[in-house]
Amino acid sequence: MCGICGMASSGRAPVDEAALRGMNACIAHRGPDGDGFYVRPGVGLAMRRLAIIDVAGGDQPIANEDQTLWIVYNGECYNFPEMIRGLEGRGHSFRTRTDTECILHLYEDHGDDCVTHLRGMFAFALWDEKRGRLLAARDRLGKKPFYYSVQDGTLYFASELPALLSALPRRPEIDLQAIDDYLSLQYIPEPSTPYHGIFKLPAAHRLTWQDGVLRIERYWDVSYEPKHTAPLPDLMAELRHLLTEAVRMRLLSEVPLGAHLSGGIDSSIIVALMAGLMGKPVKTFSAGFEETNFSELPHARRVAERYGADHHEFTLTFGDILATLAEVTRHIGEPFADPSALPLLHLSRLTREHVTVALNGDGGDEAFAGYWRYWLDPWADAYLKLPGALTRGLLPAALRRLPDRGEQPVGGSLINGLKRLETLAQIDPRASLLRWGSYFSPVQKQALWTADAQHTLDLRRAETLQSAAWQAAPARHRLDRTLYADNATYLPGDLLVKADRMTMAASLEGRSPFLDHELAAWAARLPVQYKLRGRTGKWILRETFKDLLPPEILARGKQGFGIPVAAWLRGPLHNWARDRLLDSRGPLSGWFDSAALVRLLEEHRRGRADHGKRLYALVMLAEWKQQVNL
Repeated sequence: MCGICGMASSGRAPVDEAALRGMNACIAHRGPDGDGFYVRPGVGLAMRRLAIIDVAGGDQPIANEDQTLWIVYNGECYNFPEMIRGLEGRGHSFRTRTDTECILHLYEDHGDDCVTHLRGMFAFALWDEKRGRLLAARDRLGKKPFYYSVQDGTLYFASELPALLSALPRRPEIDLQAIDDYLSLQYIPEPSTPYHGIFKLPAAHRLTWQDGVLRIERYWDVSYEPKHTAPLPDLMAELRHLLTEAVRMRLLSEVPLGAHLSGGIDSSIIVALMAGLMGKPVKTFSAGFEETNFSELPHARRVAERYGADHHEFTLTFGDILATLAEVTRHIGEPFADPSALPLLHLSRLTREHVTVALNGDGGDEAFAGYWRYWLDPWADAYLKLPGALTRGLLPAALRRLPDRGEQPVGGSLINGLKRLETLAQIDPRASLLRWGSYFSPVQKQALWTADAQHTLDLRRAETLQSAAWQAAPARHRLDRTLYADNATYLPGDLLVKADRMTMAASLEGRSPFLDHELAAWAARLPVQYKLRGRTGKWILRETFKDLLPPEILARGKQGFGIPVAAWLRGPLHNWARDRLLDSRGPLSGWFDSAALVRLLEEHRRGRADHGKRLYALVMLAEWKQQVNL
């Protein structure tokens, strides 16, 4: 696991080595065990290393036998022992025992299709000296990041946005359309960033740069058809084999490893499988809150006790969270409003005190339909078929008069859930996440932006992007289309950004067995009734692994790694947020209508509405804007 960066010019013009070294210094936290550089006419590659595999001999950049190919690489490809055997059988020689060197030899044999042979998480840049050509690629599901920009005929790239910005000759302007997307989604969807002219390489895409020409293409996609037709017992046996194999592959390490354990279905299954494979106590790590409604520590403790884990816990306080807001923003480098990034950073630091690698349960919900909105969508469709006078008039008016009952960790309170019905008619039904999210709807954004700011904005672009992904899904069933859209947007845009930046901020490698692309492709083709049965999500996962988990864990609904942000913004954070958002010389001045901000703050404080996540999004936007000083 590493951080990478570099630049490639047109016509083999010299690159700025000092700027390259500055970029690399910005990502030192991603690789505290060493650095490396390759600088020649037309190219500069650099990396920071977190040594996991071939600790003694795996330093980068790495070259092929005749040093005509050079690579910097971030990630782990868990099938590399098999790749090495196959490549050596075809006459290739190795100086290291690393997955990094495998990519060079695969490129010699397969060219740009080398990427299709990799099983794991990765982002890499490979320089072909003979051709004066750079090949870069990002893993299929988007676990590892890759930012890039072109200025003055030079391509710049880096694992993190602040590193890229440090080297650009000119600081680009803020893209207000991307900021508007953020208000809808809590993140900026790829390929956009908060800046004009800076982009994220999308998941499952590769990039080439040669003679000043940039090309980007998709190399992989998941399909939800044709459906598996095997009997259910056979499918359960295959699921057990695939997930066990995915866990086994991710135990490959020369340094200590453990697991993040939330007490939910997914991470509990991972720990159970690790316990069966390792033959020694699994080191497990959990974080919770003083507010017991939001803390999953008792559930995690129950699983750890069952498997005799070497268990470690951390209880977060309001003070811990407040001190971390600026740090989270700095590491992510762009506006980001998923509150669970805050406890994950603390948990990752606790974990790093004991191990260098931690497995997790990320990806289970998107593969096996774990979110409550998956079963709510058909009910919402039926609701919208009722007379408009009821769904757009009488019922919304009545709901607005009800007081907010505060946020709940699982699914929200009944009243808050009913209040979501008011926005259903405003949102394209194909944009499931936006139908049920707690962020800004197009109507709310219209009231928020100043007239000057919104003049050039498409307030529905985020909705259009999600709807387009739903429409493009290689699937027939509504649920499968929604799962595809979530895997194409929410997973790489939010969940995996959070997982990568917060673990790497602590110099910790996170591994996600549920995001093994072979498992994900197999799960996609499951009949929908095996994913969602009634109101029970992840049905086949529960049935397959019910012998490994305590009954109370199996019976739990989806909770997630939430924090009581709404309560804090009514209490200890209210005045702080008010000062931050309403300062006439503050970072958001000129963008948003002050009366609209006051209304959000007061409605939330008085309990007339739950604007907790909206206010948190605005606070994190202000924090980012202040840090970049634009």
